[in-house]
Amino acid sequence: MNQAPVKLSIIIPHHNGEVLLNKCLQSLHNTSYSNYEIIVVDNNSKDQSISKSKKEFPKIKVVSLEQNLGYAGGCNKGALEAKGELLLFLNNDTIHEKNWIEPLVDMMDNYKDIGSIQPKIKNINNNDRFDYAGGSGGFLDIFCFPFVRGRIFSSIEVDTNQYDNQFEIFWASGCAFITRKNIFNQITFDSTLFAYMEEIDYAWKLHLLGYKNYVEPKSVIYHDGGEFSTSNFFKSYYNHRNSLILFLSNHNLIFMGILLLPKILLEIISLVRYLFLLNFNGIIAQLSSIMWILSHPLYMIKRIIKINKLKRKPLYSIIRKMYKPSIVISYFIFLKKKFSDLSIS
Repeated sequence: MNQAPVKLSIIIPHHNGEVLLNKCLQSLHNTSYSNYEIIVVDNNSKDQSISKSKKEFPKIKVVSLEQNLGYAGGCNKGALEAKGELLLFLNNDTIHEKNWIEPLVDMMDNYKDIGSIQPKIKNINNNDRFDYAGGSGGFLDIFCFPFVRGRIFSSIEVDTNQYDNQFEIFWASGCAFITRKNIFNQITFDSTLFAYMEEIDYAWKLHLLGYKNYVEPKSVIYHDGGEFSTSNFFKSYYNHRNSLILFLSNHNLIFMGILLLPKILLEIISLVRYLFLLNFNGIIAQLSSIMWILSHPLYMIKRIIKINKLKRKPLYSIIRKMYKPSIVISYFIFLKKKFSDLSIS
């Protein structure tokens, strides 16, 4: 009897961390969904995590890379090996409720205008709280500052089922989201982004193609990623840099020009705040991100051209899906600490 074709390819980018990967794979092994394959993309790990995982879970497919291509590049390589019509990108530091996959697959099957869906993501160490990386769905303000249902900046909400409805979002968290392979192969992740905000860039392009992004809270996972720390140079650098890349290249040119001066002002305020907090790593990271943008004009031009070729919807039409005031001002000036305090419906 011929075996049914694989429906879902679960792609896990990995770079070191034997215990984390083992817990993730064990959790997937216990899931109630069965029609899937697991592809672990090894970003040149230096430990024994891959050999030990392959021994314990021999059915996993391993894609070994000679250098660390980050989340974006690793996922792109994994997608090339995928057999499923659906792709599920998953962080290696996650565990999952037993029936978490079915709601995502069912929703993708039932609504062909959906481009990506994320589960509800809770913190693995504080199960009553949302996780920093995704919560119950991602949003973006017009200045390209991200936030989620359940977390705005460092204010993380307790999950009291207040965001348990299916909801259209701007972006699905790279911690875990499902998408269609035929669409992903058309867009892919921008490997230059390396890590952080590549999923927001992908979601933005899905909007431009006319697709929607959703959260399905019936699907629940737990993430061990912790909070974003501005004292971590590389995290701060990539977040600042990639936010600027998206702002300058994804926006409609006229609209970006209108917002440019306020954006510069927000960048200056951020630098002043780092200085006030004596966070010199943050200052160097932000200045380095600006220097990178200024020193890569050809990359920025190519991105703008590529996005304009990709679009089926006008660039300015995406503004309707973004948070119009600045989330920075709403949070720090008007003290709107919860997603429910914002006027988003």
